[in-house]
Amino acid sequence: MKAIVIVPTYNERGNVTRLVEGILGLGLNLGILFVDDNSPDGTGELLDEIAQQSPAVSVVHRSEKLGLGTAYLTGYQAALTRNPDYIFQMDADLSHNPKDIPKLLAAAETQDLVIGSRYVPEGGIAHWSMGRLLLSYFANLYVRWMTGMKIRDCTSGFRCFKKSVLERVQLDRVVSNGYAFQIEMVYRTLREGFRVGEIPIIFLGRSTGKSKLSGKVIREAFFLPWKIRLGLIR
Repeated sequence: MKAIVIVPTYNERGNVTRLVEGILGLGLNLGILFVDDNSPDGTGELLDEIAQQSPAVSVVHRSEKLGLGTAYLTGYQAALTRNPDYIFQMDADLSHNPKDIPKLLAAAETQDLVIGSRYVPEGGIAHWSMGRLLLSYFANLYVRWMTGMKIRDCTSGFRCFKKSVLERVQLDRVVSNGYAFQIEMVYRTLREGFRVGEIPIIFLGRSTGKSKLSGKVIREAFFLPWKIRLGLIR
């Protein structure tokens, strides 16, 4: 088994060392691929130093902040050239616990895409304001209502794909970039006939740094389900 964990970064200098230690400390055959958007706080430079010390870590540097979705697409394409069996994605801010990676990997034996879900039994969220929690919860209800998808946490960024999924879903046609990207990838995966499952995780909330949530990101996530419902996502 060979797996690669993709982690987009922008101003995450205070988190990436602990994240690398947490992932590599699992003792699995995992590579880590960071995609850094020229972070002003020096995240990219720190990652280069970490990569020099650990052959399991590599870094893709982009010239500017280009968005979460395009960062993942860049990571997917780079990871696929290495022919892994599985491709994970997770946040850099320590909201996703590396100790949950083995659970996602185990579930991937019977599922093609496994989502670490906050909204299935035994899942949950720690350290979020009530307003942020309600926004996320009702956003996922809205997505299910608009699209008919049965997935309870379409916006979760903690995932494990089998390589075959990312080879088939036509990544060059993905149109979303913020949290809507997560929704679109679930839709495209299901549309291709792949199996999508969810396992419970406790989302820990950001350790340090600032959230990347913005009005633009929220608007994009609002309109994407309409595009799916109207058949505008090709």
